[in-house]
Amino acid sequence: MNKGGVDHAQPKSPSQDLIVRLQQEMRLRRFSQKTIKSYLLYMGAFLRFANKSPRDINNIDIKEYLEYLAENGKSASTLNTAYSALRFYFGAVLHRKFFMHIPRAKKPHQLPEVLAKTEVQRMIEVVKNPKHKCMIQILYGTGMRVGELTKLRMSDIDFERNCIRIVQGKGAKDRLVLLPESIRDLLWRQNRVKKPTDFLFTSYDHGRLSEVTVQKVVRRAAKLAGIQKTVTPHTLRHSFATHLLEAGTDIRYIQELLGHAKLSTTQIYTKVSSQSLRAIKSPLD
Repeated sequence: MNKGGVDHAQPKSPSQDLIVRLQQEMRLRRFSQKTIKSYLLYMGAFLRFANKSPRDINNIDIKEYLEYLAENGKSASTLNTAYSALRFYFGAVLHRKFFMHIPRAKKPHQLPEVLAKTEVQRMIEVVKNPKHKCMIQILYGTGMRVGELTKLRMSDIDFERNCIRIVQGKGAKDRLVLLPESIRDLLWRQNRVKKPTDFLFTSYDHGRLSEVTVQKVVRRAAKLAGIQKTVTPHTLRHSFATHLLEAGTDIRYIQELLGHAKLSTTQIYTKVSSQSLRAIKSPLD
């Protein structure tokens, strides 16, 4: 206790101080809660693995940890998330440059799973719960991400301009997406009974619906529709983009609707579009 009678807290250990500084830096840069949680998870695991003070860490420690993850069957995506967490802390917080000689894991080039229009229609038709049906219609009809759907509030729906505003989507960016005409009346009825600040979709306690719940709804609808593919909310987003491309929509407009920072990300849909395949006749035919 000091002279003024105030009992000061004990000084933080190096590992505690690291976590505090990392959290502060990510919050200042407005990282998403999902990214913050993920980065803290990998930083904690890395420090336990290295068993060193952060100031004593070198590129050999980083490489050994990433190699350890790879040997334990972690995917390239997981390795790169861990890499990003470590690089952010040691580069942005401690201003160390040893990451320059450590490559990222190479991701396998996998094409996104895309549904046929008839498959999407079957999913919508087999769902009897109006709330669940509307979730699927919005995911496919707008191309929004599942996290964006669960954050959607009534005030985000612009009935005058026939669009929906995505507030602070991925990359902390706002954007506009389409308001499908086929569900406009349904959403308008919700608008008349809800407050502007209310979520469009709510949980049983009237709070924000979880992403897990939406994922379960989509999986169940696909199963009921007899679809053998692995279907997630993101599959509906992939299908939205691919079907727009096949209908002749400019790829740069699709890029804006999806909220992609780079056109190269959107161009993956040119590889799964059946439009280009239909233009070529098989030798068998």
